[in-house]
Amino acid sequence: MPFDPDRVTTITFDSYSTIVDVEAAQKALADRVDDPRPVSRLWRSRSLAYTFLANQIDAYKPFYEMNRDALQYALDVHGVDITTEERDEILAVYHELDVFDDVRDGMNKLYDAGYDLYVVSNGNPEMLDSMVDFAGIGGLLEDTVSADEIQTFKPAAELYRHAAERTATDIEEIAHVTAGYFDVYGAMHAGMQGVWVNRDDGPWDAFAGEPDLTIESFHDLHDGLL
Repeated sequence: MPFDPDRVTTITFDSYSTIVDVEAAQKALADRVDDPRPVSRLWRSRSLAYTFLANQIDAYKPFYEMNRDALQYALDVHGVDITTEERDEILAVYHELDVFDDVRDGMNKLYDAGYDLYVVSNGNPEMLDSMVDFAGIGGLLEDTVSADEIQTFKPAAELYRHAAERTATDIEEIAHVTAGYFDVYGAMHAGMQGVWVNRDDGPWDAFAGEPDLTIESFHDLHDGLL
């Protein structure tokens, strides 16, 4: 079905890779790792893999802890020998990730247009608080919704349904905005409209369908709704 802007009253946003740039974590590795790029990529991919696995084997941990375990694994794979303190200093960059250029202005336009804005994220509440503060978007958001509240990660339908309850919105009236293909599929499966943010003009993972809407920036979302 084509994207239906008339249905949308509430907009939910993913956090990491959507509002803030997780690739910026590579900078924190650069002073301690000769070749930080593969370590950073393995760190991120393993972190996501742990969330998928945790849903299936009831092994929930707060995302910050899983992210720490994934970082340690990536360091071990690449033979990087650093202290626990140094590892935790690298991990702490998640509290101050760079914000994508289109985020503040794009969200401000959506706020001014009367949409209720929320963040729905795997991140635990402490991570989301620091992300919102550092991004400077607290005045635009109604609230943040964390996977920690139900101890279930994306793309499980339970988290999106929980978000609908927390926002007091019929799930069909929510557009979920994310750079993660699995997050798009999860939101659509649960009954939301899925909006894929494709900032780098990459290919879509089309094994199970298409997003309801594809945008290059948050500005495009504003234009697509009005």
